[in-house]
Amino acid sequence: MDKTVVLWIVAVVLVVAGLAGTVLPVLPGAPLVLAGLVAAAWAEDFKYVGVPTLVLLAVLTGLTYVIDLITSALGAKRVGASKYAIWGAVLGGLVGAFFGIAGVLLGPFVGAVAGELGAGRSVKQAGRAGVASWIGFVVGTLGKLALLFTMIGIFVLARFL
Repeated sequence: MDKTVVLWIVAVVLVVAGLAGTVLPVLPGAPLVLAGLVAAAWAEDFKYVGVPTLVLLAVLTGLTYVIDLITSALGAKRVGASKYAIWGAVLGGLVGAFFGIAGVLLGPFVGAVAGELGAGRSVKQAGRAGVASWIGFVVGTLGKLALLFTMIGIFVLARFL
């Protein structure tokens, strides 16, 4: 099989897996999309998509991690949560990633609740902080998806313009 065809197949598989990985915690979404786009550029010997575009895509990949870490914390902060709840949401999200989809979905919530309770806040306030951090997680996931589709769009524009 021709090298170009193999690279295009690998590129498509990686991009699709990366998009799925944005929602499924077992796959590193953004790095897979980036790897797929690099494979697609390589398939054409970087003739249309070169280093400047790939560097921009790598920066956007890094930005997905920034979004991931701060959105749950900002959600908790928005409802007046303590700094312990905010850090709890961040740590809960990181630890939750090791426990599959349930951990990813519940990690920021549990972390924020634990942080608020640890700070001596009421159960009601802890619950509000947990819900707000979970909403932040959902917003972050949507933001990451938007960034990944932006990356794909930039690649397509660089390729065809």
